[in-house]
Amino acid sequence: MRLTILLAILLLTVGFAINTRKPTKAYPQDYFRSPIDQPIRLSGTFGELRPNHLHSGIDIKAKDGKNGQPIYAIADGYIARIKVQSGGYGNALYLVHPNGYMSVYAHLQRFENDVAAYVKKTQYEKQNFNVDLYLNGETFRVRKGEKIGNLGTSGRSFGPHLHFEIRDNKTQKPINPLLFGLQMVDDIRPKLHNIKIYHLNDKLETIDTKIHSLVKKGGGKYGIKGDTLAIGAWRAGFGIKVYDHHNGVSNWNGIYALEIYQDDNLIHAFDMETFAFGESRYINAHIDYAEQKLNKAYYNRSFKLPGNKLSIYDKNEGVVTLHKQVPSKIKVVALDVDGNKSVLDFWVRRAEVNPSNSVAYNYPMEYNQSNTIDNGSIKAVFPKGIFYENAYLNYELSTDNSADIYSDMHHLHDVSIPVHKYFNLSIKTENLPENLRKKAFIAFCNEKNKVYNSGGTYKNGFVTTKVRSLGDYCIMVDDTPPTITPISFRKDMRGSSKMTFKIKDEMPTTGRAKGLSFTATVDGKWILMQYDEKNDLLIHRFDNRIPKGEHNLKITVKDDRGNRAVLERSFIR
Repeated sequence: MRLTILLAILLLTVGFAINTRKPTKAYPQDYFRSPIDQPIRLSGTFGELRPNHLHSGIDIKAKDGKNGQPIYAIADGYIARIKVQSGGYGNALYLVHPNGYMSVYAHLQRFENDVAAYVKKTQYEKQNFNVDLYLNGETFRVRKGEKIGNLGTSGRSFGPHLHFEIRDNKTQKPINPLLFGLQMVDDIRPKLHNIKIYHLNDKLETIDTKIHSLVKKGGGKYGIKGDTLAIGAWRAGFGIKVYDHHNGVSNWNGIYALEIYQDDNLIHAFDMETFAFGESRYINAHIDYAEQKLNKAYYNRSFKLPGNKLSIYDKNEGVVTLHKQVPSKIKVVALDVDGNKSVLDFWVRRAEVNPSNSVAYNYPMEYNQSNTIDNGSIKAVFPKGIFYENAYLNYELSTDNSADIYSDMHHLHDVSIPVHKYFNLSIKTENLPENLRKKAFIAFCNEKNKVYNSGGTYKNGFVTTKVRSLGDYCIMVDDTPPTITPISFRKDMRGSSKMTFKIKDEMPTTGRAKGLSFTATVDGKWILMQYDEKNDLLIHRFDNRIPKGEHNLKITVKDDRGNRAVLERSFIR
């Protein structure tokens, strides 16, 4: 009996080792503590698939769903960097530790008093809300477990949480924080949702696709209806829609690793151990970009596009050669960082191969060469490496007689094909008055017909800018100033802790076009205004810098085209 139990334990242990992907190095397991004082619950995992980037940390949920929870240093060290910005990470601290790692704490509601005072002093010196401060090892030393701030929603955050990272301090590459012994209760397997089949030609280009639902079999096992997929192509690749789930939260998070086997041979594998920030945008070659853009669905592509430079793969072949009479067994294994796994098993064989439906295009683009579209009305210059595979673009020109459009409409394919780098785009103007040339910009209309200002400069009858998306473009003008609306402001501000204003521009920006800029003074002296970009709010929190008495406030807001709004009011403190 004892021998039977020991053999069972051994088999379980061996099975666990086979199906749990080991990190490439041994990370310290007892050096770091948790940045919070209660069990970790995640709303985002490391390497999670996000629009145009891989998630570089973990998102730790607030214990009560509110701002203000204390955040602690995970080890001894010093504050090497303090960054404050209206978007992005918001209020962020970067701590360097003696063991060669850096920890990052983002979206903080506030810093501790000494750090907050240092930041405010610098903001007044630079007369700028956004600051990025690099410090030496003596300015702010911290001890393990010392409170360094409070959890919040600053920057581009849409709910109270801590974005937390651990980086290699030398390379600045982020590493999965859950590989450092941080404890999280998780006994829930990843959930597989769909599989997408890609019919591939001899150049490994996609000529057709089909999505199949999966059959749950229990115990983390999945299959497909009928067990065998008959695919009308000589070669096939796969896309897997899969999410991780954790105890105590309802979030659909990213998985840690995925493996695909053909006849028990590993043909594709990746894991979210680490990556470099410079490669993060190659996520658009890893996923099915059109599914993400058009349907908000994330499919992990199991075969490598030639322009994909992500380093997360152990193996990235993934293309299956199909035979009519000899089916192949396919196994998909999805794992989370705690070793919970789900498995999809099915068979594939070749069906009758039908001619593919030809897609209309008039500009073939080779991914490893530079390419240009130039017809005298538009010039788009695509540098080498801008596409992840050969792209077959369909360009069309149409006329729009709307009074606010000053060019032809240029349909530069659509948003379903990803673009890695910015490219130069020039559009010829039509009937653009001379007095509006500085107000003209290249407008981008997205898949939801929302118009964005992509910036641009007028010269010799053309407006030129840099863009990073295919789609519909034309020239429009913006000569309307932004608006400034008092929200929490009145003549008598005695007893008030802050004053708040809403600033808004009718034309949102994208790419390299600039968003709103602002400045505020009281009695001609610059004052600090916090910019809440998510809610378009300017907030001034009163301190001892504005004395008692009557004062004159002036707020100036400027948009990308130089349109300016000014609000002037008097108030009493």
